[in-house]
Amino acid sequence: MYRINELGLTLEIDDDLLCSLIDIGTEHYPNEFGGFLIGNYSDKQTHLRITDTILPNKFKGTPYLFERDTIGIDDRLKQFYDEEPKKYYLGEWHTHPNNLPIPSSTDVNAINSIANHPEVSIKNPLMLIIGYNKTKVELGFYVQFKNKIYKYE
Repeated sequence: MYRINELGLTLEIDDDLLCSLIDIGTEHYPNEFGGFLIGNYSDKQTHLRITDTILPNKFKGTPYLFERDTIGIDDRLKQFYDEEPKKYYLGEWHTHPNNLPIPSSTDVNAINSIANHPEVSIKNPLMLIIGYNKTKVELGFYVQFKNKIYKYE
């Protein structure tokens, strides 16, 4: 369980899903890789549960950059939305190989772009950065809230 006490927000993700994201990311080493985060909110929208990921069909990864396309993603999102309980697009995840899970200026611009995109129904997108090297993995969960980035602890 992760928290942002200042905002009264909590986040949970199953260990199996988290391990899967780490494994998928490290398969692309030394390049960055990532995908979409799927899940749902509590009724009061203060608790977030990440349940799934969607991997991009088309992407470009280098050791310091990850760009993904949304081709074919709409159908997958609709399948999750049609489930009961409904699942929604929550944000994005990506890796930082040989680096810390701290948002770069590119990451901050990307999360702000998602929050302000007219076709995206989420106003407080989530970002997970998985930083790792050969001996250690570190996680950084962030949310964009009122034009500021907050870190879950």
